Formats: sequence, structure tokens, C-alpha cells
Amino acid sequence: MISVFLLLGSNMGQRASFLNSAIAEIEKQVGPVLKASTVHQTLAWGKTDEPDYLNQVLEVETLLTAQAVLHTILGIEKQLGRERKEKWGSRTIDIDILFYGNEVISEPDLIVPHPQLQHRKFTLVPLNEIAPDLIHPVLNLSIAELNKALDI
Repeated sequence: MISVFLLLGSNMGQRASFLNSAIAEIEKQVGPVLKASTVHQTLAWGKTDEPDYLNQVLEVETLLTAQAVLHTILGIEKQLGRERKEKWGSRTIDIDILFYGNEVISEPDLIVPHPQLQHRKFTLVPLNEIAPDLIHPVLNLSIAELNKALDI
């Protein structure tokens, strides 16, 4: 079993319901949720004229490969009505792989750890809630240290 950290986000429709539905599908298709952060309401990032997001980070245990996790979460997004019309556009659900164990993966369709997580408070705050001592395998800093660095 490997520990995977996922970021969930929704800024369309019944946002909390989309998060809950995504969690239920993740538990069915990826593996059990070991930890879940509280839900945080955050401003849109990248395309700032969009509605606010609800974000949550999960730690999930899985037997799936990183590519299989990616394929599965893309299927869950589609199942929950996600349409990819524009970069950073509004979405019913967005699920990102933040970490896959302590692996460093660089493939055309998958980069892990997530390449932007250290710049995104909406990712670090909920991640810090459930895994402050987790070490970023590329930056060699804990999530608590990365989170604090964004406050400076």
C-alpha cells in the first residue's frame, strides 16, 4: 500500500456535495481515506474572476500505480460533470495528485510532487492540517516549513 495525497476543489454548483461525492468515489475506486482536512473556502487562483473554491486535502491508501490513480481521478472528475473548457476555469470538481508516497515522477501527463503546491496557500493550509511533518522529496522541506514560508 502507498500513501497518496490528493487535493480536491470545487467552485460550481453544490460545491460541498461535489467534494463529498468525489470522496465517496475515491474510497470506492482508489482506496480508503486515512485522513481528511477540514474544508477551506478560498479565492480562485490563476483566473481570479471565478467563484470561490471549496478545497480539501485527503490522504488515501492505495494499491494503484500513480498512473492508475491519475486515470481513475480523471474518470471521477468526468463522472461528476467536469468539463475542461479553459485553463483555470470553473469546475464542478478538480482532483490533483500532490504526493504519491515519496516518489518523484516526471512524465508528460503526470508530475509528482505537484509542481505548484509550494506556491499555493489553498493547498498547503489543508495539507499542513493533516501532514505537517511530511517532507517534500524534491525541496527537502516539511509541509509546515513550506506553509510558513508563504507567510513571509
